[in-house]
Amino acid sequence: MREKIVAGNWKMNKSFLEAEEVLSEMTDLLAEREEQDTKVIVCPPFVFLELAIDLSYEGQFEVGAQNVSEFENGAYTGEVSAEMIRSMDISYCIVGHSERRKHFHETDEMIKNKVDRLISNNISPIFCCGEQLTEREASRHLNVVKSQLKKSLFHLPPEEFRNVIIAYEPVWAIGTGVNATPEQAQEMHAYIRELVEKQYRKEIAENCTILYGGSCNASNAHALFSNPDVDGGLIGGASLKAKEFSAIVSALG
Repeated sequence: MREKIVAGNWKMNKSFLEAEEVLSEMTDLLAEREEQDTKVIVCPPFVFLELAIDLSYEGQFEVGAQNVSEFENGAYTGEVSAEMIRSMDISYCIVGHSERRKHFHETDEMIKNKVDRLISNNISPIFCCGEQLTEREASRHLNVVKSQLKKSLFHLPPEEFRNVIIAYEPVWAIGTGVNATPEQAQEMHAYIRELVEKQYRKEIAENCTILYGGSCNASNAHALFSNPDVDGGLIGGASLKAKEFSAIVSALG
């Protein structure tokens, strides 16, 4: 049975004191949940990881990183390796986010290398894929996502792929306030699961967690999460507000 997950991507936001305040409030709110079926992952900036880990022990959430180096170690100033992340007992890391692809020119090959580094260090990649607005308008959205999966993920053997979480993020919906409709999200998630089944097998596809990311908030979360192939969300701006993030978690059950 696949996991239900809500992951919060803080991106480059908050001061230390602000982060401590949000995490403390989030800890209290998540502790009030009656249902504990949904896994909650918080992905703050690197400088707040230790703070988040300390608070996670008393809270109902786990901690993930937002990025990782494609290199194992060495003279790469400013980079953070998968081994470093793992040494902090962090089990999740976002890779392939559209902002990394756009602003830092990350290619499918670079993302593939990052996936491999994470897997070799027993860290589950939260692998982001998705299309630009022009690609959707040209009805190329399915092919774009298929290509991203094939080039960066489908080289993994089945036993390693089991550790991957996929996050579909239509690029045109990230930070714009415009989310994909529940029907659009379901179409793509079902298609991704179909691709996974063809590459591996049905049992692996049925147990693959696929999240939706892109202007998901407390108001639209329930409608998005009600789809049979939407297993949760990768939440951006709304994850910076403890009450709204907690409401999104509750919407998943």
